[in-house]
Amino acid sequence: MIKQTLFILALCLQSSWAVAAIDWFKDENGKTKWQHLANFSSGTLIIILSITAIYLLVYSRRAHRANRELTLIKNELEQRVEERTAALKESNSKLIESNHLLESEVAQHVITANQLRSSESYIKDILTSMPLMLVGLDKEGRVTQWNRRVEELSGVPAQKALGKTLWEAYPTMTVVPEHIQQAIEQNKTIHLKQSLRSLSHFDITIYPLNGPEPGVVILVDDVSKETTAENLLIHNDKMSFMGELASSMAHDINIPLQAILMDLKRFKNIMADNHLALEQGGNDKTALLESIYNDMSDKGDQVSKIIHNLLTFARNRHSEKQMADIVDVMEHTVNLGKEVISVSDGFRFNQVKLEWQVEKGLPQVPCYITELQQVFLSLFRHACIALQKKSASESFEPIIKIILSESYDNMWIKIQHNGTGLTNEQQMSLFEPFFSTTQQADSFDTGEHLSFSYYIITEQHQGHMAVTSDVDVGSTFHMQIPITR
Repeated sequence: MIKQTLFILALCLQSSWAVAAIDWFKDENGKTKWQHLANFSSGTLIIILSITAIYLLVYSRRAHRANRELTLIKNELEQRVEERTAALKESNSKLIESNHLLESEVAQHVITANQLRSSESYIKDILTSMPLMLVGLDKEGRVTQWNRRVEELSGVPAQKALGKTLWEAYPTMTVVPEHIQQAIEQNKTIHLKQSLRSLSHFDITIYPLNGPEPGVVILVDDVSKETTAENLLIHNDKMSFMGELASSMAHDINIPLQAILMDLKRFKNIMADNHLALEQGGNDKTALLESIYNDMSDKGDQVSKIIHNLLTFARNRHSEKQMADIVDVMEHTVNLGKEVISVSDGFRFNQVKLEWQVEKGLPQVPCYITELQQVFLSLFRHACIALQKKSASESFEPIIKIILSESYDNMWIKIQHNGTGLTNEQQMSLFEPFFSTTQQADSFDTGEHLSFSYYIITEQHQGHMAVTSDVDVGSTFHMQIPITR
């Protein structure tokens, strides 16, 4: 700004106007008025200096304002630099922390990956080593799992089976595509059984997978040994039951049959006795022969009724239970027992005093009538044997008490006698099957076992059966049969 002012002043001094102005300071004689010129020059100089001072003042204020703005900008820049530095430090700290976290996550992922590989290897070892045949299939029936047991039984290695359909890999498999689709669509487990010429038996289980990809797993268990053992056990139980029933029937038949044979022997001896004259006791001999004949006829009728009861029991087995009045069933069994039950030494069921205790209004019970009658006959026979053991006492009166009642939707049947009771050992083995392979010592006679009766009550009638006994007081058989089907 000052340079521009001086430049303009120089131009003005060199101009014609400046030359003319100099003439203003001369008098009429042409002499210069130095005083006026000095005054003019000093005034002009003062004006110029004033202007310059004003310009300097203005410039100074602008410079001061500029310096202040620069200071503010500097402070702002420094603050921004500090903020950026702090942010950078924080970012570096976070970056370092993130790096540590990333390193920790990477290490954790490595550990997890190793664990997954170990778990996968463990699961694969389980699937490979398990004794069951395991086959995994997708929704189209292609093989996804084929364990070692399948390889051993089918002869097809896993490498050849994977990716193929089950029926391409193992054509003899009895599982059909409909089974696979049924398991997937209905989302339920399917159980199948397979028998090969009654020698090999397999349990096949097909269950659906609940993952994102639909599929099934087939488990095939070779149960040949278990099935054979189960069939053998069932066969032994049946043979035991039949042996027990046959022993009881043979015991019932043997007593009247032996009586018939004894009567025949007596009849033979009488007919062979020719030394007695007809006039000597002829009437007594005739009466004796009639007595022997009547006794033989009674015993023959008893054998016939026993055989008829056995045939009825064999024929009248219904496939479904029938509703029956338990009182009528018990009365019919009692009448039948009076005709067919007898034990050694001539002790018969019809000699026993019967006491009835029947609750009124008993409902009908779903049951197999003939088998339930056979249970009651076995119990009456068992009671007669116990009563006969105690009948030697003259003051003893054999009594069998029959109690019928209803409680909590169950029919309760109790048969109680006052004969010789059971010991603790006998109570423990009373309902166990009886096997006679050798001449073994047993606390029971064969006919005294009640495993067949226990089986009928518990298995075929879904009931319960128990015994309470005291050797000196007698025994009570408790039976509980559901009233509802």
